[in-house]
Amino acid sequence: MNPLRPGGRLRGGRAAAPLARLLALVALVAASACTSSSPAGPGGAEGPGGSKPTAYKEGTLRVLASSELADMQPVLDRAKKATGVTVKLTWSGTLDAAEQVASGKADAAYDAIWLSSNDYLRLRPEAAGKLANETPVMSSPVALGVKPQALARLGWQPGDVTWSAVHEAVAAGKLTYGMTDPVRSNSGFSALVSVASGLSGAQSALTDADVKAAAPRLKEFFAGQKLTSGSSGWLATAYAKRGDVDALVNYESVLLSANRDAQAGLTVVRPRDGVVTAHYPLTLLTAAPAGARESGRALTEWLRGPEAQQAITERTLRRPVAAGVAPAVGLDAEKRRELPFPGSRSVADGLLASYENELRRPSRTVYVLDTSGSMAEEDRIGRLKAALTELTGSGSSGPGQRFRDREEVTLLPFGDKVKKVLTHVVEPGDPGASLDAIRADVRGLEPAGGTAVYGSLKAAYQHLGRGNADAFTSIVLMTDGRSGDKAKDFDAFYAALPEAGKRTPVFAVLFGDSDRAELAHITELTGGRLFDATDGTGSLDGAFEEIRGYQ
Repeated sequence: MNPLRPGGRLRGGRAAAPLARLLALVALVAASACTSSSPAGPGGAEGPGGSKPTAYKEGTLRVLASSELADMQPVLDRAKKATGVTVKLTWSGTLDAAEQVASGKADAAYDAIWLSSNDYLRLRPEAAGKLANETPVMSSPVALGVKPQALARLGWQPGDVTWSAVHEAVAAGKLTYGMTDPVRSNSGFSALVSVASGLSGAQSALTDADVKAAAPRLKEFFAGQKLTSGSSGWLATAYAKRGDVDALVNYESVLLSANRDAQAGLTVVRPRDGVVTAHYPLTLLTAAPAGARESGRALTEWLRGPEAQQAITERTLRRPVAAGVAPAVGLDAEKRRELPFPGSRSVADGLLASYENELRRPSRTVYVLDTSGSMAEEDRIGRLKAALTELTGSGSSGPGQRFRDREEVTLLPFGDKVKKVLTHVVEPGDPGASLDAIRADVRGLEPAGGTAVYGSLKAAYQHLGRGNADAFTSIVLMTDGRSGDKAKDFDAFYAALPEAGKRTPVFAVLFGDSDRAELAHITELTGGRLFDATDGTGSLDGAFEEIRGYQ
């Protein structure tokens, strides 16, 4: 995606400056870390949904990579000068990458993968024969970044904090935090495993019994999660804008980089009862051409050398893996227990499903859908119906592949005005009837009328203002044209909303002939993000699926 910088305006003055710097930094990182429906991005990076896989070219290594590796581009530029290897990065979520490798879809498209961790991939037996060499390049543990005032309020000494202490603070209403979506972000998944291990008291790899025993405490813990996101970049941006969230759970390197580059002022806490660590293994695929495998070995050898290791730790604040290379200043050398990863895919997927459907706060989502007359062109309405139907999943849908249990889903189709407001709640344990009802509503969408974008957005905010306030709320706007009503009317409406109402972001999707500047204005105003599904750039179902990580 070419995400446009989220966040509203910050008033002037010294107090706002650190937040402004954080917003600027994160926007820069997010712009370079394009994701699954994006066009080509800076530094030779692109999203897997953005263009067809490129054919192998001598001296080029095609790599499916975690998006936080955008900060490695200067190091990779130096690697090219030293080795002659050009690295072409394509961003992916960890679980999506695992699926591509295990299914064989990655065989012809990529020569290597470079994820924060291969732990989930190793749970897929069909992937074992597809991996050749796997070499850790750097590491970073999961950590908690806490505002100093929250730390003082809790009376914590950073070196003594445990996951149980964090749980107690959250359960008592004394601590709130943001965390990425475990289904789409490995930092979120690693955090979920860390918390589940810490609260269950598991002495070895998590089992189903461990997760079940810890479920009541886990539900209390996730009640304190006030921000969710599909990416670390947008999470930090939303955190900077909100002001009412005490902490972030993310990789140590992400938190320290925000302190160094944007003066975020977070105290980085690594719970002493254990963490999960990302080791960023550069992994060659067995299907890669011989020349690519040789390029991969040359690149890996250089990246693990002292020059590259020092450059990596100084630039990214990840920890070096080569002996004799000192970690960057500020990296705590004290050891923490390494928490084991779940030992089977059933446990890992069960933990994710439990988080999605039981543990986390429920979601309330309004889909503001352009069903104007122009949607009849080029079967745009058919593509919209197909994308929405995909979100209702099937009987075999895994974690993150359909609307969640307890989620309130509202379809708000519009033309010259709002046509209908169709709301369903996905029933826990028995979602079939509500998902069928959503499918039926989608089938009934018909193109007619004009394009009242702003009036329809007002109706969406008013709808969300009448329901459960203790939920993640979001609005998804899909339009294929320019609005026929006035932006200034919506701006005035939004400015008059209570602060709680302004915390609902709009995630807008470029589609057909929609106006990029108009949608960028809406997402910037509301703290949302712009996703591109225009022809030749991305897909509508890919954009909708990616937005799920932010809801």
